[in-house]
Amino acid sequence: MNQAPKTKRHDDAAQDELPKDLVELAIAIAQMPGDVRMKLEPIMNKVIDNSRRRRRIYTLVQEALSQLRLDMKYLMFDLEATRRERDHYKSGPSEE
Repeated sequence: MNQAPKTKRHDDAAQDELPKDLVELAIAIAQMPGDVRMKLEPIMNKVIDNSRRRRRIYTLVQEALSQLRLDMKYLMFDLEATRRERDHYKSGPSEE
């Protein structure tokens, strides 16, 4: 029926990004009798969606932090260069 494609969300690619215990739970639910499975699958699908969303958010936060660290390095380099230039101009042109 229409529920079959939704239960196939647990293919190998999806299993790689989901925690092992969540994959095991999804497999156990897929093996349950029809009436129980029909009640649990929508809940399980929400849990899987939330897990994937959290992983995407976590990845975005990691990337943002990496970019922030890189930006901070550039800013510190620029600040030091600006301070050296300032000190050079304060000391006067006689040193060149």
